Amino acid sequence: MDPIKIKAEARTEQGTGAVRRLRRAGMIPGSVMKMKKGGTELIKLPEHDFMMAMRGRTGKQILVTLDMNGAEVPALLRELQNDVLKGTPIHVDFSEVSLTQKVRITVPLYLVGEPKGVKIGGGVLEQVLRSVDIDCLPTDIPERFDVDVSALDIDQTMFVRDLKLDAKYTVVTRGEFALAVVKAPDDVPAAGAAAAAAGAAAAPEVIKKGKEEEAAAGDAKAADAKKEEKK
Repeated sequence: MDPIKIKAEARTEQGTGAVRRLRRAGMIPGSVMKMKKGGTELIKLPEHDFMMAMRGRTGKQILVTLDMNGAEVPALLRELQNDVLKGTPIHVDFSEVSLTQKVRITVPLYLVGEPKGVKIGGGVLEQVLRSVDIDCLPTDIPERFDVDVSALDIDQTMFVRDLKLDAKYTVVTRGEFALAVVKAPDDVPAAGAAAAAAGAAAAPEVIKKGKEEEAAAGDAKAADAKKEEKK
């Protein structure tokens, strides 16, 4: 996808009231963790420009270029906070990066293809791991990895070490971790059977409790009757 360039400027507004006024003015408060100087710089950026730049982006860690009064700062979008009700961005955090140094990021995994064990053997595909950690240059950051599981048969497992990625990616997640497995139909518990078993187990308890309450009520009536006879 095309590189993202967003105008930003230093921010002096702090505190709840000041930040609310900033948002009402159409600006998003944020921060940039500085790589060379260290520390964190407070920034603000136009909400409309940011939302237009992020449209169609699905990655969690995205490389952007912040235009800070003419100075271009490459940075990774590390965290985006959205309004719970409106869904609009209310705060964004960046980390300054070097385009020539690798960074460590987390990339989501998406399973593609219908496993042989599901299509022919009637098995059930289970995704065990939904993301992996990798090292790569900021300019090579992927939004996702599509993992082809069509060759998996019944009782076969795909591991992290089985991933076929470009040489520019170094996988950090341990290779023995399972990504996906195709289970045999007999290994998948039937929800209906489990519910029926639970109901059968509960039934005697309910009946027993009902009988106990009925007996207690009968004893109470007998006691009342004896009191009336004595009167």
